[in-house]
Amino acid sequence: MSTGPKTHHHHGNPSRRWSIGGALAGALIALVAFAPASWLARGLNQASGGHLLLAETRGSVWNGSGLLVLTGGADSRDASVLPGRLEWKVGLQGLGLLFSARQACCLNGELQLLLKPGLGRFELSAPNPSGGDWQARFPAAWLGGLGTPWNTLQLGGGMRLATREFALEWAQGRWVQRGQLDLDFVNLSSRIATVAPLGSYRFSIAADPGAAGVSTLRLSTLDGALLLNGQGSLSNGRARFEGEAQAAPEREAALNNLLNIIGRRQGARSVISIG
Repeated sequence: MSTGPKTHHHHGNPSRRWSIGGALAGALIALVAFAPASWLARGLNQASGGHLLLAETRGSVWNGSGLLVLTGGADSRDASVLPGRLEWKVGLQGLGLLFSARQACCLNGELQLLLKPGLGRFELSAPNPSGGDWQARFPAAWLGGLGTPWNTLQLGGGMRLATREFALEWAQGRWVQRGQLDLDFVNLSSRIATVAPLGSYRFSIAADPGAAGVSTLRLSTLDGALLLNGQGSLSNGRARFEGEAQAAPEREAALNNLLNIIGRRQGARSVISIG
C-alpha cells in the first residue's frame, strides 16, 4: 500500500515576523516624527482653497517655519507675502494637539490653536496666553494678494484680529461656533480715494445663541468718512450677507469712484450682497 507524498507545513520564524513588524512600526514613527513642513503647507493650501499658502517651508510639521502668502487661487497671478517668517511648534496637550506660532511682524506674543479630537467630532479653539485684547495684526495691503477687487483698491492701514472664547467644533457633519471673532480694519485708505484715512471698521462673527450651528455676521463703522454697515449669517460654511456703503454728506464727490467699485450703486448708496 503506497502513501501519497508528505506535505510539509513551513511556519515563519516568529522572531523574524516580530523584526519585520518592528521595522515597519519604526519606519511609521520616523515618518510621523520627521514629516516635512511641506505637508502642513499642502494641508493649508487645500483647506483654504488655494488662497492661504505657506511658502519656502523649513523644518518639520512639528517644528518649522514658512512665509504666509495670500493669493487669488490656483489660476491667479496675484500674491502678497507677509514680512518675516512664521515659526511654529506642534506638541501634545492632554489628548489634543497644541499649535503654537510666533511672527515678529504680526502676532501678539504667541498664537495658540488647540485641536481636541472626540468620538465623531473634534474641536479647534484659540486660547489667548498673552492675555492681550488682540492676537494678530496685518497690513491691509496684504489683501491685495486675493485679487479683484482688493488689488484694485490697494488698501493702506491695518487689520487687527481678536478672539473672545472662540472655538469651532465639527460634529454630526456640521460646524458649530462658540464665542466671537472680531476683525478690525484700522485707518483704512485706498489709492482710488483722495480721502485718507477712509475710516475704521469692525467685522464680527459671533455664535448665535438662538440657533445651533449658525453664526451671525456684522459689519459696523467705528469712525470715518466712508460709512459701512451690514449683517448676515454663516451656516455650515455658507455665508449670506447684505450690507451697504455710503459717504458722509460732505465727502460724496470725493468717494464716488470708490463707491462704484465696492458694490452695486443705488443712488448715494453702494449695495454689498453675498450669497
